[in-house]
Amino acid sequence: MFQKLVSRNEDLERLVNRGYAVAFDVTNHVVVRDIPYLDADGGLQIGALVAKLEFIDQDRVKQTDHQVFFAGGIPHGLSGEPIPNLGGGAHQLTLSEACSDVVVQRSFSNKPRPSGMFPDFFAKFESYVAIIAGPAIDKHGVTPLTFRAVAHEGADPIFKIHDTLTSRAEITDLVRPFKEDVIAVIGLGGTGAYVLDFLVKTPAREIRAFDLDAYHVHNAFRSPGRLNIEELGQPKAVVYQARYENFRHGLSTSSQLIDSQSRSVLEGVTFAFVCVDKGSARAEIFDLLMEMKIPFIDVGMGLNRKQGALNGMLRVTYFSADDAERVRQMGLVALADQPDDLYRANIQIAELNAMNACLAVIRYKQLRGFYVEDAPVFHLLFGVSDMKIVSESHVP
Repeated sequence: MFQKLVSRNEDLERLVNRGYAVAFDVTNHVVVRDIPYLDADGGLQIGALVAKLEFIDQDRVKQTDHQVFFAGGIPHGLSGEPIPNLGGGAHQLTLSEACSDVVVQRSFSNKPRPSGMFPDFFAKFESYVAIIAGPAIDKHGVTPLTFRAVAHEGADPIFKIHDTLTSRAEITDLVRPFKEDVIAVIGLGGTGAYVLDFLVKTPAREIRAFDLDAYHVHNAFRSPGRLNIEELGQPKAVVYQARYENFRHGLSTSSQLIDSQSRSVLEGVTFAFVCVDKGSARAEIFDLLMEMKIPFIDVGMGLNRKQGALNGMLRVTYFSADDAERVRQMGLVALADQPDDLYRANIQIAELNAMNACLAVIRYKQLRGFYVEDAPVFHLLFGVSDMKIVSESHVP
């Protein structure tokens, strides 16, 4: 990543050639170490400046604003007073393990006049270095131009494109728990396809998706993504593997039925989503997941036509490794086939499939600490007619 960014961005190349200790973090930040500054007693301290990288394409970047982050204490002038007009304040920012030595403590906001925006990264860093390091350079004869080559992390092990969403939102710390997860998506029908689509954008270490069926015209009307006519009739596993192949690593899709004999393909899975609509198939999957102590979320949808319009309910039920058997015994999920299953309409609509998937993935992300969880909800129902959600948070 270092050579590509430097070769494709003249301002970053100028920073390196000038002698700054430049590194690029996979959280989409440029880091400049070896920045000298004075503490309140006039002592020499060394900090680092950090700025966000906004990617225009895979290799070209631009600034997001005029601000920077600083790993260090409050810089002081030769008078012993804090340097004025730096703005900002206390701030935390999580970088990757490769930059664990750079602990951001504050942000600075010194807007250039009259434009209000620096023309490029070179001008931005030169300006902040002059302000912050100037007193230390005068007093101690040091320089920020160390020409030091700093070890930097290579390509993102998960995404094949830069995850600028996470860096822009400054939520790198919140997505870290996902990186140890191996997630199974069992069933790639209407809801399962949307679950997969949402999870692909989550930095889980590995995603395994399973569906034995082929991709037909009706699937195109209730699944995400652009239709390629050549996909029709292909196995769903082949279709979805191709759709996301250029987006991330660690995705494997299999044309396989998951049943009591599927233990080997679920070894190592840390969480699962069950997205099937046949009760007997669901029962076998539950047996296996519970036996393997894999926590999972089961989704369901029941729509019918009444008074000329569709009505019904969406369901999300969470089975923890500890409480799965008790939740199962509550009878919240159908685990047997209905006598008329062969002839039923099984109505599914894309927006409701997507919402069912949204509720399931949000609940999973609550479990990982990404979203706030006021109560440990294990069962959730959304009614179409009144647009209300009811939930249960106590497993008896």
